[in-house]
Amino acid sequence: MVTGVVLAGILGGVGGLTRGVVGLLKALSLKRRILWNYYAITVFIAIIIGVFVGIVFDFDPRLSLLAGYAGTDILEGIYKSFQVQKLYIKKK
Repeated sequence: MVTGVVLAGILGGVGGLTRGVVGLLKALSLKRRILWNYYAITVFIAIIIGVFVGIVFDFDPRLSLLAGYAGTDILEGIYKSFQVQKLYIKKK
């Protein structure tokens, strides 16, 4: 039988994978380059988030699944906010 911690991690990972698939489909439709390392890291972090949320909220599987999805979404937002962007200056 699967223990609560393992189940929370699996469900957090499933939430992260679901969020990742949405991102992959978006990247494919916009013909953007797919960063596989970034994808793997976010899924791994979603597993950790799922475990912690499972522990805090007494291993409610729904919350672990949602935390994996939302946690990955939040991490992506943080990553994009710190991403270096080019600044174009118009010459006179």
